[in-house]
Amino acid sequence: MAAAPIPYLLGHTEIADLFGIERQTSAKWRSDGILPKPDLLASGNPYWLLDTVLGLEGQAGRRVTEERLDRYLASVPGGRRVKERESLPIIVGIQEVARILGTDQQAISRWRNRRRIAEADLVISRSPLWLLDTITADAYERGRIVVSEEVERLQAGEREPQKPRGRRAAGTPRSPKKPLPPAQSFTSSEHDEAVAFVTEMLSEGHTTVIRPKR
Repeated sequence: MAAAPIPYLLGHTEIADLFGIERQTSAKWRSDGILPKPDLLASGNPYWLLDTVLGLEGQAGRRVTEERLDRYLASVPGGRRVKERESLPIIVGIQEVARILGTDQQAISRWRNRRRIAEADLVISRSPLWLLDTITADAYERGRIVVSEEVERLQAGEREPQKPRGRRAAGTPRSPKKPLPPAQSFTSSEHDEAVAFVTEMLSEGHTTVIRPKR
């Protein structure tokens, strides 16, 4: 159960729905400086407070209808309006949760799919978000280790920078591609080694093909 009220936050999808525009238009507002600096970065993704977004109302014909606003408010049961980013509770995405629990993002996604971690307090632009208190309480209940240094970093306001977006700038050299790893074979008695190998390949962005052999 969440330890604090859930704030009204929006990503580009919610902003687009609120103003009745395309998602790409909201992203363009960000790149053009119309949307101000995000109020929150979680897993490298930007989010804005509802009051920040509503500050665009009336500018250059931008309009939020009462119906669209009510629909958004209803999508966040028990939500509350926070006017300043400094008043936000600590909110984390999959990237931060992985560091808090000393694992990787793939493990967090698996746990979420198998309901082995607390339900997300918010899902914004299809990305799950949790209150820090939700994650730590769930971890203690399940007997999982919590990395106190990562919790302290978040409490101090330290966040990873936003993920790069858009096309590569002209003239920017491409990073050399890492060579593909050699194929490996495992027997039925090497289950753990096989799982570790597949997990590593997926975490590096590779596609893994499994071919059974006699």
